[in-house]
Amino acid sequence: MKNRVSAFALFVPMLLLAACGKAAAPVGESVATVNGKPITKSQFDLYVAKFQRQPGQELTEEQKSQVLDQLISMQLAAEAAEKAGVAKDPAVADKLALARMDVVVDAGLKKYLEEHPVTDAELKPEYDAQVAAMPREYHARHILVDDKAAADAIIVQLNGGADFAKLAKEKSKDSSKEGGGDLGWFTLDTMVKPFADAVVSLQPGQTTAAPVQSQFGWHVIRLEESRAPAPPAFEEVKDRVKTLVERKRLQTYLEELKKTAKIEKKI
Repeated sequence: MKNRVSAFALFVPMLLLAACGKAAAPVGESVATVNGKPITKSQFDLYVAKFQRQPGQELTEEQKSQVLDQLISMQLAAEAAEKAGVAKDPAVADKLALARMDVVVDAGLKKYLEEHPVTDAELKPEYDAQVAAMPREYHARHILVDDKAAADAIIVQLNGGADFAKLAKEKSKDSSKEGGGDLGWFTLDTMVKPFADAVVSLQPGQTTAAPVQSQFGWHVIRLEESRAPAPPAFEEVKDRVKTLVERKRLQTYLEELKKTAKIEKKI
């Protein structure tokens, strides 16, 4: 954040939650009272955290004062909205219900993971599975032209010993022509299907025997080499693997809840 806290950043979602004021007020040290209702330190700290750029970065005292003023304004606005009967509006009631559900679900899923923690023994198998699923990488060149006859003529020249990179610079309409048609390393999923199918059928050093058509034109493709991907070290991605395992655990948990629930879809 800059020198000042945006006057009403996050105002609407927090106002929605503040409007759920019919529940008992949280018990704890207060940082202010508004018409006799406390704003607790825990509420204040939670709100301050939303303004911090990164964990552990403290706001200045001036910024904290601005945040407190904002919370006070929100409390006043929430009280006025309640008195005006805003919470009884069906659209507002729906937003309040969804906001509450979001908070409760988030807390509930965190509690579930605390009670069913992922162990280190579960991480390495998941890492190995992810590494095994990493796609093979390919290094190829191509020459792209507008019609099949031109592509056929290029293949004839290549079969006669012409240099692929030189022909690419002379004939290709693709931007890769400046590098002799070199596409660098890529995975098949990043290429259009006809191109990918042709590449995977080649051995290193081979050129397509016939032109390959795609929506971009006609390709003459040469596979330079291929390799297995180089995965990051386990320790480098351990936290990301843990997050993935946790997500899978939560998905399994939700599926189990569905199995025991009575659900009737009406749309």
